[in-house]
Amino acid sequence: MGQQETVATSLADTVREGIAAALAAVDADLARRYPGDPGTRQPVHTVYVPGDAFAADTIRSWGDQALAALDEHAPDAASLAAVLDIPEALAGPVYQRVRAKLEREPVEDLRIDFEDGYGVRSDAEEDADAARAAALVAAAYENGTAAPYMGIRMKCMEAAVRDRGIRTLDIFLTGLMEAGGLPDGLVLTLPKVTYTEQVTAMVRLLEAFEKARGLESGRIGFEIQVETTQSILGPDGRATVSRMIEAAKGRATSLHYGTYDYSASCGISAAHQSLDHPAADYAKTVMQVAAAGTGVRLSDGSTNILPVGTTDRVHEVWRLHHGLVRRSLARAYYQGWDMHPGHLPTRYAAVYAFYLEGLEQAAARLAAYVAKAGGDVADEPATAKALAGYLLRGLDCGAVASGEVARLTGLTRADLDSLAGRTPFGG
Repeated sequence: MGQQETVATSLADTVREGIAAALAAVDADLARRYPGDPGTRQPVHTVYVPGDAFAADTIRSWGDQALAALDEHAPDAASLAAVLDIPEALAGPVYQRVRAKLEREPVEDLRIDFEDGYGVRSDAEEDADAARAAALVAAAYENGTAAPYMGIRMKCMEAAVRDRGIRTLDIFLTGLMEAGGLPDGLVLTLPKVTYTEQVTAMVRLLEAFEKARGLESGRIGFEIQVETTQSILGPDGRATVSRMIEAAKGRATSLHYGTYDYSASCGISAAHQSLDHPAADYAKTVMQVAAAGTGVRLSDGSTNILPVGTTDRVHEVWRLHHGLVRRSLARAYYQGWDMHPGHLPTRYAAVYAFYLEGLEQAAARLAAYVAKAGGDVADEPATAKALAGYLLRGLDCGAVASGEVARLTGLTRADLDSLAGRTPFGG
């Protein structure tokens, strides 16, 4: 190998060294605030079940009810495709994979609700329901019937319900510890956050629990539910949600948009409250920008229009729900809420079609990038990262199979994790 040519420069090394020293604090701050994707699986939805209604068979019951809805209202691939306008080429694969998902893993993330969906109960009743929830969750993880992610939504940090929420969380977490420890899939949701101090209080609460039970500091994270205008824009005109992420001190796992509470706080009439309202889009855009690069995920909200009644009515609601899920996916909100078992077929149909219809193009672009081959699109490293992330999301939820991805890209799961900047989540 020949000797490297010397090229002329004008700046002394001290200039470069001085700039590096001046930006050292900025470099450290960027690394702390924007660590990137956490490298874990993100569920495609969250199912909320009232604390008094949650039972050992809830997850299987939701799957069975969803399958029964398909049997009654769309008994084959062609009928579901006709309702949802799924391309003919995808109709069979989507239908088959949706049914398989409902049989194997109907719920990816389940939240036992002790807030709005729970209603008003006596302290004794809520104590009992919280303890029972902990026992059932622990048993589900022990016997293999758990969803990948499970936890509770406690009451918020507002004065009227604060003590009750703290007690319920304590009972639930203590019950899990007494039953063998906190499961890896544990998720907690803090609703109706209006001030950053409420997030700070949640951090303080979890720190105290970890210390009391001898857990590693930072072991317990939580979701922040964005349901009020104050959580988007504070009284000083600054974006509150960014400060909430900062106040969580690395414990915030995701931001969840609360469709109906947020809509009501904006004064939107009940007939027009929806996750595709312009006010909702504004809030979620602020959430998206605030969370970008932080490792905090986003979740869209729900529709409260349920697919029940006649077949014509169910088809009408299915079309609505399917369209809303597809709209969210296109806007990079990869998670949402499902409020009824009848929402599961259209949740998975929309998600699976989204990944299957783009599979070949994404795979070809990624393979060309890795091979440095030509093509009609010159992708940048950031785009390659997004393409790998797209394929990984499809794999995580069961929309696409690892063999399909390997055949189309020549890449392994580990290769995709590396390109996406993720570490394997182990499942």
